[in-house]
Amino acid sequence: MAPAALEATRREWEEGHRRLESAASDRRRYALLLEELELVLDELRRRIGQTFTLEQLATVYRDADRWVQDALAEREREAGWPARMTTVQDAAFHVYSRGAVDYRP
Repeated sequence: MAPAALEATRREWEEGHRRLESAASDRRRYALLLEELELVLDELRRRIGQTFTLEQLATVYRDADRWVQDALAEREREAGWPARMTTVQDAAFHVYSRGAVDYRP
């Protein structure tokens, strides 16, 4: 993946994390987002493991829409998860990216 493409992907992840954090004033919604975030993080751990690069994570991200949708639908805690999916997905990748061997803020 070209460095510019990787940086653009990382910006998507950061924006998702900002959207998630902006929901903190609504405790109920924020708690739900955090639960869904954990579901996606669990899936990421299974799919990519503990040792990975940002490029490997970005590769997993390309197909994430499908498996994130499956994970959230399978463990649906509250109706409306499709409207939250992009935020949760991008925020999870942002959080997980911090564990990449080549992570730089």
